[in-house]
Amino acid sequence: MSWNSRRNAWPITVVADTLVVVVFAAVGRSNHHESAGAAGVWHTAWPFLLGTALALLLCAVTRTDPLSLRAGIRVWLWTVVIGMVVRASLGEGIALSFIIVALLVLGALFLGWRFALTWGRWRSRLRLGKG
Repeated sequence: MSWNSRRNAWPITVVADTLVVVVFAAVGRSNHHESAGAAGVWHTAWPFLLGTALALLLCAVTRTDPLSLRAGIRVWLWTVVIGMVVRASLGEGIALSFIIVALLVLGALFLGWRFALTWGRWRSRLRLGKG
């Protein structure tokens, strides 16, 4: 059984999606010359992590394959929307430029790792079929 089997789908997804949000927050804070320490990254990341967790919960309830691009789209959009709503409710910044950057970067990251993993699984199946 390979590391990217269905059995490992949820642990891989939870770790990868969490890393996506943490990297997004850390790079964003660094680019704006804000503290990139754990407390600063947490301050920026937690609203988006909440969105990610709720989206993944919805995927589990609806039995959506967490590695699928469909799940990636759901996680991406829920993460951005919930993250921005929580930030706005706390009086944090949600400038249009930040929303656009969040949509583009998180979309590329959430969908990118899933596409790469899915592409690897498709290639494996094609090679096995030719054998």
